[in-house]
Amino acid sequence: MAKKSMVNREVKRAKLVKQHASKRAALKAVINDQAKPVEDRFKATLKLAEMPRNSSAVRLHNRCQLTGRPHAYYRKLKLSRIMLRDLASFGQIPGMVKSSW
Repeated sequence: MAKKSMVNREVKRAKLVKQHASKRAALKAVINDQAKPVEDRFKATLKLAEMPRNSSAVRLHNRCQLTGRPHAYYRKLKLSRIMLRDLASFGQIPGMVKSSW
């Protein structure tokens, strides 16, 4: 089980990303538009830099929904490998059977 503070930090980051997504996209569109004057693009760059760092989607890290484990994460199932194995062993995941030979 991951520390609660780390899980809460990721939740806070996800909330910030969602909150600032449209504003960041608008600023990035201005920055990448070569037709705009250099001064406007530079001002947009400064405004983007003033925004909270945690509002960037790049700073999000995938975590297991059940345990909060950050490593060995399956995106399709949103679970870590350990929880995937446990749930498969108990028959909780349809169509998945733990192999043994």
